[in-house]
Amino acid sequence: MAPSPQAATDDSSTEDDAASQTTEDDPQIPEAQQHVAAPPPTQPHPPPAPVAAPSAPPNPPTNVHAHARARPHYELKYTLRGHTMSISSVKFSPDGMLLASCAADNVAKIWSPFSGELIRNLNGHTKGLSDIAWSPDSVYLATASDDHTIRIWDVDSGLTSKVLKGHTSYVFCVNYNTEGTQLVSGGCDGDVKIWNAAKGKNTKTLNAHIDYVTAVHFNRDGSLIVSCSLDGLIRIWSLPSGQCLKTLAEGHDAICQHVQFSPNSKYILSTAHDSAIRLWDFQTSRCLKTYVGHQNAKYCIGACFSVTGGKWIVSGSEDSKIYLWDLQSREVMQVLDGHQDVVVAVATHPQQNMIASGSIDSDLTVKVWVDRGTT
Repeated sequence: MAPSPQAATDDSSTEDDAASQTTEDDPQIPEAQQHVAAPPPTQPHPPPAPVAAPSAPPNPPTNVHAHARARPHYELKYTLRGHTMSISSVKFSPDGMLLASCAADNVAKIWSPFSGELIRNLNGHTKGLSDIAWSPDSVYLATASDDHTIRIWDVDSGLTSKVLKGHTSYVFCVNYNTEGTQLVSGGCDGDVKIWNAAKGKNTKTLNAHIDYVTAVHFNRDGSLIVSCSLDGLIRIWSLPSGQCLKTLAEGHDAICQHVQFSPNSKYILSTAHDSAIRLWDFQTSRCLKTYVGHQNAKYCIGACFSVTGGKWIVSGSEDSKIYLWDLQSREVMQVLDGHQDVVVAVATHPQQNMIASGSIDSDLTVKVWVDRGTT
């Protein structure tokens, strides 16, 4: 959001850990202003001035209002055309070499994010695709389809390695654990399923929700799963036991449609139909920050973390734009304009300041954006 966020480098995750810890534990933040955070300790903050981390933007910070942090300067690099129906997901491979996209046209596509070239199509599903997920070694891609199956593809050959059968309705979301040994999926039947990735076998089924499960995600050590549903609930599950450890509710007017753990797994990022993105401390069930400014009242739009330069939250929007917020200050730092329809999918490159986005209906493109300060 990585990757996608979960594919963020160890250094980035550690730095995000420190920044998030400031948000949670700084005793100088009054309870009434819990959404206002001190600047991350890795940024200039006299006295004294700590040394900037290696992942900091190369240009010296110029924006004092944004906690003395340089603004991002993303520009459109490539427009990738080929999907014939609405795009539903885009994901960079964990090694950063490839970009995958999927759509309602039954096809997943593999692109080069550095040239914009289409490398291959993954054909085999008989109905539209809602989600994709890379294995951590970037060898396999999992695809979730309305044909009730998940396919695991060998990306290099373009051949199906496994077909996972067990869902009784559309499969809406899928993700790997960080070791690549397990998959988690969510379907329109309300079930969350755990799979042995090597064997393609369902090992556990959680009767998780009473409506569409729209997102599932493992934490960093694979011991927890977070799920969300159109029933309005976010749930945290223990993987060994399959027990629900915690339920978070955003309210009747804030139906959650996407959720994921932060790179350090201490927090949860959720999007909802009240045009708000929330950062939760799931241990205390407390919403730490809310990011607003975009439009999201109808579609399932995902958000993700960007930790390769500044600390941003990135999201699509129903006004055809992509929004970047400062994770700590919640300020909108940049708005990317280029799509012609709703942007439902965004992803951030694991090593470089690069964003991919995907749009629907009258647009049908994947766009690659690069921060000009890194080129």
